[in-house]
Amino acid sequence: MKSTFEKMGGTYTLGEDGIYYPNLISTDEEPHYGKYGMMRRTYLKEYRPTIYSLYMLEDRLTEHLNAVDDEAQEKVDILVHQMMEKQGITEEMKAYDQMVWGGLCKQYLECCGRDCVKRIDLQVMKELNKWEKYYLFSFLFKSGFKL
Repeated sequence: MKSTFEKMGGTYTLGEDGIYYPNLISTDEEPHYGKYGMMRRTYLKEYRPTIYSLYMLEDRLTEHLNAVDDEAQEKVDILVHQMMEKQGITEEMKAYDQMVWGGLCKQYLECCGRDCVKRIDLQVMKELNKWEKYYLFSFLFKSGFKL
């Protein structure tokens, strides 16, 4: 009689101790997420443990964290670009004189420093939290949940 695991296509390997072990293969992609992916993982663990558990069970947590981090990085790039344009540091200046542009970029980022990073982080996290319902519904839809 086959086990449920075997019916689903799983196989076993006989270990040296005489016990059969399942051959488990992770379908999860390689993690490449950074700061925002880690922040999302912590948020899910602490405040949305059910969603976190579902992602873990479906073996899709890394995929989700990679997507969140990629989206957040795009937002950060856009926000930094907009903030620098407000200060007059534009692409035209870069094309005209790269040394001056580089110096102004460095000066601006050092000047605003932590405050700038905190503002960007807050904006990005607000944006990601707006999308939380989208992530939840897309997860439920992909896992075959019917309303």
